[in-house]
Amino acid sequence: MPYYGPDRDAVAMTRIMGGVNTEVGTDQEADPVSTDQASGFDEALRERLASGVDVARAAVEEFASDGVGEHRGAVVEAPFTTTHRFASDLPGYRGWYWACVLALVPGGELTVDEISLLPGPDSVVAPEWVPWEKRIRPGDLGAGDLLPPADDDERLVPGQLPTGDDGLDEVAGPVGLGRPRHLSREGRSAAAARWAAERGPDTEIARGAKHHCGSCGFLVPVSGSLGTMFGVCANEYSADGQVVHLQYGCGAHSEVQVATESATPVAEAYDDAAVDVVVLPQQLTATAARARGAAEQGDEVGQAGPAGGPDQP
Repeated sequence: MPYYGPDRDAVAMTRIMGGVNTEVGTDQEADPVSTDQASGFDEALRERLASGVDVARAAVEEFASDGVGEHRGAVVEAPFTTTHRFASDLPGYRGWYWACVLALVPGGELTVDEISLLPGPDSVVAPEWVPWEKRIRPGDLGAGDLLPPADDDERLVPGQLPTGDDGLDEVAGPVGLGRPRHLSREGRSAAAARWAAERGPDTEIARGAKHHCGSCGFLVPVSGSLGTMFGVCANEYSADGQVVHLQYGCGAHSEVQVATESATPVAEAYDDAAVDVVVLPQQLTATAARARGAAEQGDEVGQAGPAGGPDQP
């Protein structure tokens, strides 16, 4: 915010007034203030406060020197006060507005209570502050990075330290009692929700699978209460090394079988080199006709005898 006034404490003078709604995107209109005559805040005082546009503009212009735009109205947000709003023409403050709070008591004069530059519904403001410890996202941790859990981390609860009794410690070890801390109920629930969302029964691949991981030979069981819902896949062609829900499934299940007989009929092989002789009816008729013609001609020659006759020497 520009500051041109001499000997002014800019931080103190731009503080947000206690009764003004400063949330971005919210309506600045306040609940109507009671005009009960007993309170002393009557219509006459409200009119005087609402008509103090020139007083409010002069105060804002004195403070800001420039960047004060048109008057955007006034609203009563507390008894004996009225907030006048002016558009901000400052570069980089699009959608912001100047707010000047005027105060008036019975028998007194208008006084300037607060001056602030506030964001409007369409203004550009900084994103919501996120504490440093909450900015880490899954996958951000790299080699050499340290991420200690918080002292009040709800995912962890105190465990049981080793007692020195070999027999007792041997029994307590598998269930996590030999560690200073182990997963709490909230920690297990959060882990189960994450795992089920990625490889659970509601995923697309699981809905299309015929067999589930609970009956798969590639499933490595998990101990503890989480073992009733999850296991680790050991199939290198599927979710190898990943936690899967027992109702998850895929096409690489150990019991998947593919039919060896094809349902499609196989056509008989055809030998292109073989020649099939086919005699057409027309050919049979022609052959028979030629045979009859040849026989008739032979009969005629036999009846005529030699050309010189029988008496010719």
